[in-house]
Amino acid sequence: MRYRTIGTDPATRREVSVLSLGAMLFGTATDEATSFAILDRYVEAGGTFIDTSDNYAFWHDGGQGGESEELLGRWRRSRGIGDEVVIATKLGARPLAPGTSYVDNPEGLSAKVIRESAERSRERLGVERLDLLYAHIEDRTVPMRETVEGFAELVAEGTVGLLGASNHRAWRVERARALAASAGLPGYEVLQYHRSYLPRRLDVPSELDPDGDVGWVGPDLLSYLRTEPQLTLVAYSPLLKGAYVRPERLGEEYVVPATPARLAALRAVAAETGATVNQVVLAWLMGGDIPSIPLVGFSSVAQLEESLAAVDLELTAEQRTRLDSAR
Repeated sequence: MRYRTIGTDPATRREVSVLSLGAMLFGTATDEATSFAILDRYVEAGGTFIDTSDNYAFWHDGGQGGESEELLGRWRRSRGIGDEVVIATKLGARPLAPGTSYVDNPEGLSAKVIRESAERSRERLGVERLDLLYAHIEDRTVPMRETVEGFAELVAEGTVGLLGASNHRAWRVERARALAASAGLPGYEVLQYHRSYLPRRLDVPSELDPDGDVGWVGPDLLSYLRTEPQLTLVAYSPLLKGAYVRPERLGEEYVVPATPARLAALRAVAAETGATVNQVVLAWLMGGDIPSIPLVGFSSVAQLEESLAAVDLELTAEQRTRLDSAR
């Protein structure tokens, strides 16, 4: 396994594995025995960066979520896991009532919600401090300063380490970080967004934003990351739910002129390296000019093994040039 440091403050920064394990469906669609087996193998291989959220997976049974955090708490206790494993969680998108969702009834990012939701996550996970806490989605009904100060209070109290944001417009990330900096408060240092090798349309209205997909790493966010190298990008769903293996699963948002050429380049590099297309995608993300930490969910140990092998896959400069220039 390889590792990198997230965060800048010596008091809160952490060293994490370059491959992050997504626990979204653990405890619901992925049963406990399988979840434990995947977690055990991940840690055995040197993995140290696990991702969850307080709303996972509310859609599975129409509830409010929390099953993933609860399962991770049981796993930690049963295995004697301490702070050697970094667990990231999120708040802001938990439905306030069963049968609703983050679209029509989210908990939001008020100071009250931040404090209470973080406390519940700590209880479910069985930890004294949340290593990394994300603002899961935007909340434009609450003053941004209240959100910034609400997160900063938890860091000051020692119940939260690093702060992050997911599914926010780049300008809102920058504005929040500027507010924090001007007040001498901790700000977002880890950004979790959807990123993969294939390009996609960003102008199609989404359930979170009528102006298009707010969760995908678009040009504005890429430009921002280039100028702020101290930020860490965590790339969720990099394997597009198996669509690299079965391209017929690609949605209309991937019907763009570059897709055929990109898929052809990907297959050619996979054949040259003896790797799978999924492994090439992960290696491309981990070693790119804006290095990303791929966040991958698995439903079996075999799937995990494939991704673990990508950690040691080194693409040549020529291969990267071909992949990047395919149009």
